[in-house]
Amino acid sequence: MGTEHFDAAAAGWDRDEDKVRRAREVADAVASAVSLTPSTRVLEYGAGTGLVTQALLGRVGPVTLADSSAGMRAVLAEKVATGVLPGARVWELDLETQPVPDERVDLVVSSLVLHHIRDLDRVLAALTTMLAPGGHLCVADLDREDGSFHQHDVEVHHGFDRTDVAARLSAAGLTDVTVTDCTTLVRDGVTYTVFLAVGRRAGTGTGTTRATMDG
Repeated sequence: MGTEHFDAAAAGWDRDEDKVRRAREVADAVASAVSLTPSTRVLEYGAGTGLVTQALLGRVGPVTLADSSAGMRAVLAEKVATGVLPGARVWELDLETQPVPDERVDLVVSSLVLHHIRDLDRVLAALTTMLAPGGHLCVADLDREDGSFHQHDVEVHHGFDRTDVAARLSAAGLTDVTVTDCTTLVRDGVTYTVFLAVGRRAGTGTGTTRATMDG
């Protein structure tokens, strides 16, 4: 996944009120779907400027923010240094090309990242590997659209069919998979719907999925 666009956009990312609103709604959907505690270890993959994690602060424990964009990581590092994201770790990580870190977390969150990933199954399997038994993967992304969102860019997926997403999460090794309505995104006067897909890694864990299949 190329990072040039995100490197250039990083400094002004948080000035977009719609992005901030959407991140809060994704975080609230995650909190409604999964039981969170002050000890929940979180990885936000493709974190951007960490807006979803910011909205989860106070409901989770140790946080790791991973992004392949140097511009986004610079913003994240500044937020850590200034106390906006206190104690968070910032990683350079692209699971399409890099090995899976030797690290386990209780929750992986990813928002509007999947449609930029070519090898979805590889990345979903890698994220599942990083989950501790009983841990959850929560991914928010676009429902299937006509290509207008990215002006028919062939380098991205034009959203996803919810049944296909659920099947991919199951194939990655997750159980109790659910897909529900999450939020919306408006671009050029067009409203696009965003789902939240949730799956649990089998095994003993403290987390429980609350969501049910929708749409």
